[in-house]
Amino acid sequence: MLLPDWLLRHTAVIRPHLGAGAYGPVFGDASTEPCLADDERRMVRDEKGAEVVSEITLYMRPGVVCPAGSEVTVNGRTTTVIASYVRDGGGLPTPDHLEVVCQ
Repeated sequence: MLLPDWLLRHTAVIRPHLGAGAYGPVFGDASTEPCLADDERRMVRDEKGAEVVSEITLYMRPGVVCPAGSEVTVNGRTTTVIASYVRDGGGLPTPDHLEVVCQ
């Protein structure tokens, strides 16, 4: 079961983080994905285990590529991805999705 389309009320423009180059971070081509944006400040752990504050959480369809360090623009503001989590019920009747926490 996937996240229902009627919940995906927002649009995110994602520039996936590919790594570091001589002049800073390197990003891939931008893609536009439907999402649900939840503006909530909360403490999360980044990929190194440090506690950081997340200002917005995005819920997207499974299969979207949005690694930590990616740039995401949603609701007119650009932010950086702290971490993304695949939420897969393994066949259970749960809404499978990608959860992306951003600064």
